[in-house]
Amino acid sequence: MAITMDETPSSAHVNTPVATAFTGETLASVSGVTLTYPSASGDVAVLNDVSFDLNSGEIVSLTGPSGSGKSSLIAILGGLEPPTGGTVRVLDQDMTALSEAKRTLLRRRAIGIVFQSYHLVPAMTALQDVALPLMLEGEVDAEERAKALLEKVGLGHRIEHRPTALSGGEQQRVAVARAFVAQPRLVLADEPTGNLDQDTGTEVADLMFELSKASGSTMLLVTHDRTLAHRCDRMLNIDRGRVSDAG
Repeated sequence: MAITMDETPSSAHVNTPVATAFTGETLASVSGVTLTYPSASGDVAVLNDVSFDLNSGEIVSLTGPSGSGKSSLIAILGGLEPPTGGTVRVLDQDMTALSEAKRTLLRRRAIGIVFQSYHLVPAMTALQDVALPLMLEGEVDAEERAKALLEKVGLGHRIEHRPTALSGGEQQRVAVARAFVAQPRLVLADEPTGNLDQDTGTEVADLMFELSKASGSTMLLVTHDRTLAHRCDRMLNIDRGRVSDAG
């Protein structure tokens, strides 16, 4: 399903019905992607001819050693960074051809991102932070929907607290709620449990699996945790900038 990229806020963009199970439809496609950075000693290759698809409704893990390009792939799929070469398509949109403004719109309307370091807005309460994507789209019930989701993730009693008053696990729950509040078709999670202790990390992972399956969102989960990776529908591995199917 294509997402229109006009700049007029509309509830149609955030309330589009999603699949409730894996359908086999290709939701995102990475083809021949390369990423290099210049250095004093010459270009450094981060990604090397990476190709894979993400299908509608599936949860896919991406594992690999530190520095192998996992976070770079998340950034490229989310339109946060352009690749050096190759093409990236998300919901029939060519991310490599979209302007920065249109990539921002696509993220806001169809892509949720969960970062390892939470990336909450320091001056905002949990309620305001989760409601923000909906408010940017002009949703009149933004705070009501944000409150309902915060209650669902067990933070109904913390909605007026700012990040400094929340534990790491609570901050990540807020970040997860923010990523899912607009019912995204694609969720990108970059080591979402990496800064948490094992028990809290398991709780956050359980929450993400529950929300993803309930909404039918496709999720790419970057993790070092092999146990968590094996819970996914499919596993990818990246090493030295190349991606392979791990099962």
